[in-house]
Amino acid sequence: MTHRKPRTSTIARTAARLGMIATTGMAVAAATTVAQASSGGPRLFSASTAVDMAHTRADRTHVDQFDESFQIHQFGPQVAVTANNRATAESAGCSLDTPCRSIALSYQIVTAAGRNAHLVNATNISRSVNGHCPACETFSGAYQFVVATPQELTLSPSARRQLARIQREVSALRTSHLPISGVQSRADELAGEVRTILDREAACAPRGRAGDPQSSFRPTVTMYRHVR
Repeated sequence: MTHRKPRTSTIARTAARLGMIATTGMAVAAATTVAQASSGGPRLFSASTAVDMAHTRADRTHVDQFDESFQIHQFGPQVAVTANNRATAESAGCSLDTPCRSIALSYQIVTAAGRNAHLVNATNISRSVNGHCPACETFSGAYQFVVATPQELTLSPSARRQLARIQREVSALRTSHLPISGVQSRADELAGEVRTILDREAACAPRGRAGDPQSSFRPTVTMYRHVR
């Protein structure tokens, strides 16, 4: 990927996009529809893909780089869901006197429902590279959350507000001046807060009616963490 200059803040648009597929940074959500026969006629289900990324490259021209992605993808009943989340940070060619600082953080939330909800194909990867940059600070953190529920889950207004607040705090790490160890610690803390919110939402997710095969489906929240 080619180098980008730092993005303008996406905080102002957070409220409008939480609760639906969000599109800050580099995000793709695609769906194809297939029909499944049933006694009541054809039922429509989707196969969906979510791809999110944060990427930075610091060098002598741009010595301090920060990028963050905070995406929510809410899918209903699906045939298949593929979720890919990546964070990549690079530092190259900076001097010992003026070292680079390159930080990339990507948070991805994916909800899926129905009998195939536990079969989400999830990939979560981070990568940090120092190229001829011995004194540089480079950190990448990828945090992915997969929520599986029997019925379609809609995040509550309270959860959306809390997630919006967490996104603001992730963005605030751009100007925090924390050491890399401090950035990682804070990024982990915020990921823990996301997990707590999603656990609470999943516990309140609608269940199937008595006799419905889905009534025994226990909602789950799976968190994937990869930091470098």
